[in-house]
Amino acid sequence: MLKAINTRILVAILAALAAIGGALTYQRQEAAKAAPVAAKAAAILQQQQKNADERKAEDEAFRQRVEQDRKRHSSTAAHEGKTWQTYIP
Repeated sequence: MLKAINTRILVAILAALAAIGGALTYQRQEAAKAAPVAAKAAAILQQQQKNADERKAEDEAFRQRVEQDRKRHSSTAAHEGKTWQTYIP
């Protein structure tokens, strides 16, 4: 009787160890599958960040050009009013 109980306990322990081993093997396989996907996602995110930084730099350069053009064009227009005020025929 004691031998049968010990055998059942041993079988239960071996079954639990087999289940744990199977779970660990499955987890390793899934991690191995996920690693290239994660690397690809990281590369895509890095490229998107680079594109966003370039676009931001281009936008800033465009804003500066527009601001310079606005200052240059508005400065001449600001002086035209004064010429007509002091005009004496």
